[in-house]
Formats: sequence, C-alpha cells, structure tokens
Amino acid sequence: MVLVLTRTYFPEGTNGKLACAGQFLCCTIELPWRENEKRISCIPEGYYLLRKRYSRKFQWHIEVVAVKNRSLILLHPANNALRELNGCIAPVMQLSGAGTGMQSRMAFAKVKKVVYAALEQSAIVSLIVQS
Repeated sequence: MVLVLTRTYFPEGTNGKLACAGQFLCCTIELPWRENEKRISCIPEGYYLLRKRYSRKFQWHIEVVAVKNRSLILLHPANNALRELNGCIAPVMQLSGAGTGMQSRMAFAKVKKVVYAALEQSAIVSLIVQS
C-alpha cells in the first residue's frame, strides 16, 4: 500500500494532502522546510516505509522509517506545527493556515485505521512525499 503526501511549502509551515490509491484521506501539517535540520524542519521529499510504533506519549502511532540524518519521525496528532511538532507529520481534517489545522485526532484515527489494517495483513506500507 502506498500513501502519497503532496506538499505546499510556506515560510510558517508546510501543508499537505494525503491520499491512498488516489483517494483523499486527509490534510497534513508539518514544520517549514529548513534544510532537514533536526527538530525545526520537515523531512525531505522521498520514499519511506511506515511501521507501527508505541510510546507512552502518543500511545500507538506510525513511524516514518529511515529518514536521512533523522530519527523518530512520526505521524501523530497535532494542530499547530510550530508549537507541537519536531519534524513529524500531523494529519488534520481541515487546514486553518500555514502549518495549522483542525481535528487532528479525528484525521489521525482515520489514517491509523488504514495503515494498521494493511500492516496487519503483512502488507508493506510506504509513504511518498512530494511537492
């Protein structure tokens, strides 16, 4: 299964649209592009694998694997990239500005359901990040 994240870049944040098999899933928010600097930049465009991950802070969520010079890049709920993200990707139901959105928990639950269902069937789940 392949998820495609198509981004639009702004100085204050990065907005995106996430789709699977050509079907729109939700919008996304991220930090602005700042040369892939840890904790202040979104990740580079490219091809990544996704896997399940558990932490006390986010419970069950999704990890973006093998990001160059980065670790622990996650998909998790957040509504404001500059305040709540350190390089991760947050699904949102609706964009409200550059790097901001609404109803992130609802959007994340939708993405997690699709990704986890595929992983539980032993499918390879990948993410293509593009502009």
